[in-house]
Amino acid sequence: MAKRGTGWLSTFTQQAAQRSSAQRVTAGDCGLLLLRLTFGLFMAGHGAQKLFGLFGGSGLTATGKGFESLGYRPGKVFAVIGGLSEFLGGLGLAVGLLTPLAAAALIGVMINAMATVTGTHGLWETNGGVEYSVGIAIVALAVAAIGPGRLALDLFFPWGSGGWAEAACALGLGGVASAITLSL
Repeated sequence: MAKRGTGWLSTFTQQAAQRSSAQRVTAGDCGLLLLRLTFGLFMAGHGAQKLFGLFGGSGLTATGKGFESLGYRPGKVFAVIGGLSEFLGGLGLAVGLLTPLAAAALIGVMINAMATVTGTHGLWETNGGVEYSVGIAIVALAVAAIGPGRLALDLFFPWGSGGWAEAACALGLGGVASAITLSL
């Protein structure tokens, strides 16, 4: 039987208390919040275009037809997967919740976009290239590595401060998910 105060839960709560009281909110925390909100909400909006037809989007049926033209069958199922990945991954990144998983969702979608849509057009967005997709994927990976900052819902969780493991999780899960999707 463990002695009182030495179990994993006690260690977890002690670490969370230390993280919450160790510093005041810094300019870096505010910068991460701005970065997360901007990229996260843009991606959530992009997903909402696919899923719900919001913000000038074509909605699920038309998006599904577009996915089928790219070779994803059934297109509507893959449109739901892509739309949810962007929507939920974007919201997670924006609020700093389950940040490594949110980053993985965005990385996976961007790898698929590069492989099926923009990869043949070169680097620059002006030519329809991968510039935008690479930027989104790198921002998501960087936030997973750095951590979402003190102004995030992940603050009290072990992965809330980022690190190598969190970055590896985001990149690995995103890469594996996109490889599976592309192989179907």
